[in-house]
Amino acid sequence: MTIETPPPASPAPRNWFASGGESYARYRPTYPDELPAFLAGAAPDRALAVDVGCGNGQFTAQLAAHFEAVVGLDSSADQIAHAAPHAGVRYACAPAEALGLADGCASLVTAAQAAHWFDLSRFYAEVRRVAAPGAVVALVSYGVPVFDGEIAARFGQFYWEEIGGYWPPERRLVESGYAGIEFPFAELAWPAMTIRRAWDLAAFMGYVSTWSALRRVEEAGQGVVVSRFGEDMARLWGDAARLRPVEWPITMRLGRV
Repeated sequence: MTIETPPPASPAPRNWFASGGESYARYRPTYPDELPAFLAGAAPDRALAVDVGCGNGQFTAQLAAHFEAVVGLDSSADQIAHAAPHAGVRYACAPAEALGLADGCASLVTAAQAAHWFDLSRFYAEVRRVAAPGAVVALVSYGVPVFDGEIAARFGQFYWEEIGGYWPPERRLVESGYAGIEFPFAELAWPAMTIRRAWDLAAFMGYVSTWSALRRVEEAGQGVVVSRFGEDMARLWGDAARLRPVEWPITMRLGRV
């Protein structure tokens, strides 16, 4: 699989972690093309895919290459307002528990890095209602990024020890790949897939700046922990323009409705 490199980055700001909403769209990793292709092959047909909790539409747009029509739904009006228009995609503001779609319309229902925020019993009832015969439901996630060498050690210390207690409880579901949640569908096998990137220091710090745990650290008056991590990473990285590999193994709960 080809390793993607980030777009040319502007000079890094002195405060790596002063980011706005645009950082989420820029730095959050997108899924490999093999994922939507696989899901399209598992679905009974390619008539309609529904992406629930779609956020700014990163994965929604990828589905559009494989389905005749795609609907992206999110409970956040702000996220929907900032979703990039894409041919074949219709966005709407709707919660996972009340999708607002016709009965039996969907060949595929996905939730990418979102299902841990849902009321799952109500979401599953909606999945059953909108699912076409033989439809597939996929709860997709990626957990903690994997680095090499000294970068990996310092990153692990920061993630697990220094800010570990500031993550919302739902984050544990992502880290486990949704292994412990109820999933009342006939489960299907899926191939191993990995998100791979090559990032410079600015792209890495931009990604970290999108974490909800960092905001909680700052609110708790522990910003020095974050600042120290940024300084350490800059020292360990060396040349800020150097591209370093980073991977996220993809996990999934996949089932036939």
